[in-house]
Amino acid sequence: MKYYIIAGEASGDLHGSNLMKSIYKKDPQAEIRFWGGDLMESVGGKLVKHYKDLAFMGFIEVVQNLRTILNNISFCKKDIQRFKPDVLIFIDYPGFNMRIAKWAKEIKIPTHYYISPQIWAWKESRIKAIKRDVDFMYVILPFEKDFYEKKHQFPVTFVGHPLIDAIGQYREKEHEDFRAKHKLDDRPIIALLPGSRKQEISRLLGEMLSVIHKYPEYQFVIAGAPGQEPTFYERFIQDKNISFIFNETYALLNVAHAALVTSGTATLETALFRVPQVVLYKGNQISYEIAKRIITLRYISLVNLIMDDDVVVELIQSDCNSNRIEEEFKKIVGGEYRTQLLHKYDQLIDKLGGTGASDHVAEEIIRNSKHKMN
Repeated sequence: MKYYIIAGEASGDLHGSNLMKSIYKKDPQAEIRFWGGDLMESVGGKLVKHYKDLAFMGFIEVVQNLRTILNNISFCKKDIQRFKPDVLIFIDYPGFNMRIAKWAKEIKIPTHYYISPQIWAWKESRIKAIKRDVDFMYVILPFEKDFYEKKHQFPVTFVGHPLIDAIGQYREKEHEDFRAKHKLDDRPIIALLPGSRKQEISRLLGEMLSVIHKYPEYQFVIAGAPGQEPTFYERFIQDKNISFIFNETYALLNVAHAALVTSGTATLETALFRVPQVVLYKGNQISYEIAKRIITLRYISLVNLIMDDDVVVELIQSDCNSNRIEEEFKKIVGGEYRTQLLHKYDQLIDKLGGTGASDHVAEEIIRNSKHKMN
């Protein structure tokens, strides 16, 4: 079969790459064309557009780049028509993907959505478009199945969380000595994960670095995102106690003692590596004020959302400052709070279900597609 996949962010590239591996296992003759990143490209298929050219964060940023977004949508439709896929697979990235889904439904291309748009957080009205335009939905968070089926009478398939597999696969491999490779000493390592987009990195990395001079007993390591050039980070690295690694976030988390993490998928990845963390978020003030009036969730981190509890501390907007970061940092590097947090991580892992999410999705996509063809 011919598969067309659209992933618009770094996390989508990771999950898309594992899905592609599973598709090739179950359908060795598969032809795959995709929007994604380096991880998906390393699996095979044909990369159409890289996610680093697609990611715009916040209301203001989207408006400023509206022409580019509309051009990308137009190009995507033409590319899909030329390829004539049997299956169209969306991975998160709802602002773009839901527009394509509406068009695809009109021309009768089967639509599969892997990793649901977070309509339980905001834009719940999107359920109407999802019911109309999405043939099959595969969800990865336990509470999403009840949200869709009980609240909105829309059948979905819970497949488990793909990060469990991704991290498990990483840990199964042999890895070179991280400290030796990056010339790090024996002090405990603090991971700094400032996000994947330029806007959030610029706002949050400075806040993260504001406390490091008070802690010479630790060494701080910035995780460079694969979608950015390493040179972008140079202006932030002005202290001898700061190191920088590029595109090795899992290797860093595997040895980290604690972490400061930007809200997003990285909060869950950090928890699954059992690294105590403080979650940070600071956005464009106008975008934040708009979001605050639309989003009614109690939490912004996936860890807290899944557990429906204050598992990790979230420092948002004005609370995201050096004094508060230092206050919470002290708690995660040692003592009873750290021990309790690690125990809650174990409960989180149990709640997410078992392994095999990517294989499960691939099986469902192929089975549902063959059924629809017949």
